[in-house]
Amino acid sequence: MLEAIGSPHKSLPPVVHVAGTNGKGSTIAFLRAFLEAAGKRVHVYTSPHLVRFHERIRLAGAMGSELIDDDYLAEILEECEQANRGEPITYFEITTAAALLAFSRTPADVVLLETGLGGRLDSTNVIERPAVTALTRISYDHMQFLGGTLSDIAGEKAGIMRPGVPSVVAPQPAAEVISTFRERAASIGAPLYEAGESWRSFAHGEGFRLESASRTADLPLPALPGAHQIVNAGVALACLDHLPGMAISDEAVRRGLAEVRWPGRLQRLTRGPLVDRLPPGWDLWLDGGHNDSAGEVLGAQAARWRETDGMPLALIFGMLATKEPKDFLRPLSGFASSLRAVAIPGEEASLTPEDAASAARAVGIPDAEAVASVDAALDALIQRDQHPTRVMICGSLYLAGAVLARNG
Repeated sequence: MLEAIGSPHKSLPPVVHVAGTNGKGSTIAFLRAFLEAAGKRVHVYTSPHLVRFHERIRLAGAMGSELIDDDYLAEILEECEQANRGEPITYFEITTAAALLAFSRTPADVVLLETGLGGRLDSTNVIERPAVTALTRISYDHMQFLGGTLSDIAGEKAGIMRPGVPSVVAPQPAAEVISTFRERAASIGAPLYEAGESWRSFAHGEGFRLESASRTADLPLPALPGAHQIVNAGVALACLDHLPGMAISDEAVRRGLAEVRWPGRLQRLTRGPLVDRLPPGWDLWLDGGHNDSAGEVLGAQAARWRETDGMPLALIFGMLATKEPKDFLRPLSGFASSLRAVAIPGEEASLTPEDAASAARAVGIPDAEAVASVDAALDALIQRDQHPTRVMICGSLYLAGAVLARNG
């Protein structure tokens, strides 16, 4: 397909290619924020989108990157479709080709490229020599495609490594993941820059400290909430160490930390019709995480909330049937006072609300019931709780997208 449209992947600016289970999108969001704060022009390709397809393709501009516009998107998709001549091709393949074509025709300093699924066989894995690759935290997800063990999954993700290309590795949950990465790197001659060995990012004072090959700095906490974002910011900063000609000042890093945005990941909703339904003093949060590691992140955040303000936590939960709801919910079971389960609007593969509620009860959230919609869930929680409550809508990026669309 790429050959048919002139091999645009061979005429790109330096590429940072990111794979992993959790933290890919946040790491790319940090990279974009740091680079743009330093005045660099950045292309970005991420997936899935939350509300509009255009979110997947950001094109560099003089005032920062912008989502691709309707006319240009239609133009390049039509060009790709004509070049494909009716041959079999997947949705992700042709849209990846379109993104790379758009990137090749628009001046930029860097391309930030996120894998769609796995790495070794992913459509984005066509860049012969990226400037840097990054491997974020590996967890259990998409096992039907990537294998049933962490080592299997890590092996697929490690397929984006290239001989002689630096590979930055985030902290990992198991030694087998690191071993798999080391074996792959050694076999092809890829320099490995592991967390804890080549770089560190950790909470320090009122912010966090970054220690890497080219930077030791005490930095403010990022605008993205959650202790895990300190790690994701660290991965991004470690990648910058290996981007040729991209010296980013500490001042630009601080601006990036303040300006970074990544919707649907521990996002507090502060306006819109769903927020307007809430009584005074209530909070509404949204998170699209959907595996065991994502549940652990939300459990850790719930623990911090309990320590800081003690506000009760209620969940509105929906998940695809291909995921593992008990693994996701278990870390939250000690913090959630109640749960209302919903189907994901427009998703035939959604777990039924009844099955989602049953999974919640099985892991120790006894007040778990099925309801018809997110609006109905909010109404039920408001009727149940007569005091200020923090509501977290969680379990799926597809649910997060539906909620953002519903909230305007």
